[in-house]
Amino acid sequence: MGQVVLVTGVSRYLGGRMAQILTQDPGVDRVIGVDVVAPRQEIGGAEFVRADIRNPIIAKVIEAAQVDTVVHMGVIATPMQAGGRMSMKEINVIGTMQLLAACQKSPTVRKLVVKSTSSVYGAGPRDPAMFTEEMEPKHAPTSGWAKDSVEVEAYVRGFARRRPDVGVTTLRFANFFGPRVQTPMTTYFSLPVIPVVLGFDARLQFIHEDDGLDALRRATVEDHPGTFNVAGDGVILVSQAARRVGRPVFPIASPFAFAVGATFRRLGLADFSPEQVRFLTYGRGIDTTRMRTEFGFVPQHTTPETFDAFVEAHNLNRLLPAARVENIEDQLLSLLTGKGGAGAWRAGRPDKR
Repeated sequence: MGQVVLVTGVSRYLGGRMAQILTQDPGVDRVIGVDVVAPRQEIGGAEFVRADIRNPIIAKVIEAAQVDTVVHMGVIATPMQAGGRMSMKEINVIGTMQLLAACQKSPTVRKLVVKSTSSVYGAGPRDPAMFTEEMEPKHAPTSGWAKDSVEVEAYVRGFARRRPDVGVTTLRFANFFGPRVQTPMTTYFSLPVIPVVLGFDARLQFIHEDDGLDALRRATVEDHPGTFNVAGDGVILVSQAARRVGRPVFPIASPFAFAVGATFRRLGLADFSPEQVRFLTYGRGIDTTRMRTEFGFVPQHTTPETFDAFVEAHNLNRLLPAARVENIEDQLLSLLTGKGGAGAWRAGRPDKR
């Protein structure tokens, strides 16, 4: 008899695609997608159940369907997605607590797969060249999605201790990139002029959306308990990425970087949380040896190839005319000094096809 899989967060792109992919796996009999709103994309043969994981009703869903595998993809990355930071915190942390409580009570659940993030390592000047899974952060996240993910992982470890009979897999992904996925980082590199922190050139790693979903699929249909860093080979510097998208950079002195990020968030131009600004200042590297040797997974795309796939899909690899760049930079200066509005900045964005 095949697996009965419950996937959280199916109204968002990656969760919806994960549900669709699992319906095509011959080892899976039934896929149940859960979220508070209906998915706008195709989820294949998966059944959608409108349910809030913050509510104990999730336990009834698991019990009624006799779920044996739970894939938790319901952690939200930005306040804009959740309708505010408070809602985001509730969905991410309280929702995870309720989901784990339901899994703990269920006699049928035998596997838990958690989509986590390498952001749990934080970002700062004392970081190692590469974080391994056993390392503690030198600069622990203090806000936003990264801090929520640290708390989520702590609750997952507690669940694993209470239910040692359940196989738990936690995948710490580098930033997802690719032709279709939308994240704060894809928004950042789609800006007409890219703000950078003066004197820094952060190292970035990415995972192609198809590779990331394949890693989640394998963790679901195979047995790979443990915690694994997941990223494509290689790194790319912020300056290299900016050249690849054909965008000029706009250097900002370090003391003003957080204020600039707050301005962009307030105007809805991009979601630059303090943790995101730190990441774009110092970067981060994660070691993927365990991914290859223990998990047995090798991504099909390197970090540079993944970024190039994003650039090509969005037709970004073209330089803006010098006069237009100068105009956009003037608008940005006006925006940051309070003399301009967000409309002019948005108008400066290139058309996306």
